Amino acid sequence: MPTQTQHETPEQRARRIVDQMMARDAFSQWLGIEVLSVEPGRARVRMTVRPEMLNGFAVAHGGIAFALADSALAFASNTCGVVTMTLESTVFYATPVKAGDVLTAVAEEVSAGRRVALYDVIVTRADGTRVAYVRGTVYRTKQTHA
Repeated sequence: MPTQTQHETPEQRARRIVDQMMARDAFSQWLGIEVLSVEPGRARVRMTVRPEMLNGFAVAHGGIAFALADSALAFASNTCGVVTMTLESTVFYATPVKAGDVLTAVAEEVSAGRRVALYDVIVTRADGTRVAYVRGTVYRTKQTHA
């Protein structure tokens, strides 16, 4: 299991890991993702949909909501201190998203074993409307976060 500094709580370790990940994550930065909160097994992130994220039907490309959910999943799953990689994800789109919509994704651990863990992610608009649901399975590598 990963080490943590002598006086670092699990919550502090989770935040440190996610801050380090975000600092190196050019794609999440390009999307404009803001990390709102993290704790072991959970992450909450937010972004605003921009006009260049729309498809030919003037709604957000499905990859935008999925990318936000995938970033939330990555952050939540790495809070345990072990480097994780997504094995599989499924997405269900519930309602269209438009330019200017502020999306929030909350990823939560459903179950975790020694090497595999399952997460659910719900993406909502600012008015609380659920726009996407993602379920992701991650592989916990043998590598730990510094």
